[in-house]
Amino acid sequence: MPSSLFFGAVALVNLIVVLVLIRSRLLREKYALLWLVLGLATVVLAVFPGLLEMLAGLVGIAVPSNLLFLMAILLLLGVTLHLSLEVSRLDEETRVLAEESAIQRLQVERLEARLEALEQERDGQDRDERA
Repeated sequence: MPSSLFFGAVALVNLIVVLVLIRSRLLREKYALLWLVLGLATVVLAVFPGLLEMLAGLVGIAVPSNLLFLMAILLLLGVTLHLSLEVSRLDEETRVLAEESAIQRLQVERLEARLEALEQERDGQDRDERA
């Protein structure tokens, strides 16, 4: 029973930390949902320890802790896949922004060169008119 209280307390602390991070806008909602679900599942398993044994029996796993490890591994695989997708999306977005920035820089350089040429032409005409 003391281990259930410990895990329940850890799960509640996890939920509180996630909620504080969301409120302070340090964690976006789309990432927080996963952690909230995980925290709630941990609270449920801490409050009802027999639930894990029942689920393990339904799935056909002899040791309930093995089911817990399997669920943790699947969760980590899902998080890894999600983060890989986010990195790929951000990499593509960064590439597009770099290309757009380079195009704009080239346009500014061309406009500056054109402006300089026009100013030199105007200065040349001013000299001709004075002479």
